[in-house]
Amino acid sequence: MTAQRADARRNYARILAVAEEEVAAHGADASLERIARVAGVGSATVRRHFPGRRALLEAVFSERIAALCARAGELAGAGDPRSALLDWLDALASYAVSARGMADALAPDGARDGTHESACSVRLAASADPLLHRAAHAGAVRPDVTVADLVTVVTGLVLATEHHPDQAAEVRRLLALAVRGISPA
Repeated sequence: MTAQRADARRNYARILAVAEEEVAAHGADASLERIARVAGVGSATVRRHFPGRRALLEAVFSERIAALCARAGELAGAGDPRSALLDWLDALASYAVSARGMADALAPDGARDGTHESACSVRLAASADPLLHRAAHAGAVRPDVTVADLVTVVTGLVLATEHHPDQAAEVRRLLALAVRGISPA
């Protein structure tokens, strides 16, 4: 793979900065044409750097995903495996609520049919899997629960409450209900 030319790197950085602002303002459906126009590039340039909306969203949320992965690493050695997993789930939910469009970046590709996990979800699963295994081993979570299940639950809650007047509180309330559902009987 050849190194990007300096102008291509500048275009990428400018497109990404504009995309972050547009996604924050308009969510996952932010106009790619508007992003190109505000960034001062053509639509083809946007598509060359980001072959689809999914790739653009994943780039926009890359730093937040990295922070969640780091948080999972910090919690991996916590004394209470259940609390560690719940702390991580709370961080995931908080990030997804505060970053408009992030839930869409975590949802499976296509019509949310679960057939293609997003790269963001794959990264989260790899980092949070040790938390989940520790919690399951401690008997705090049913053994058949996966990180993908947990990400799907949080994503669904965030998407379902998008227009709630206090979305963060509603997601926390519903997440507490879901946690009771994944806990052993």
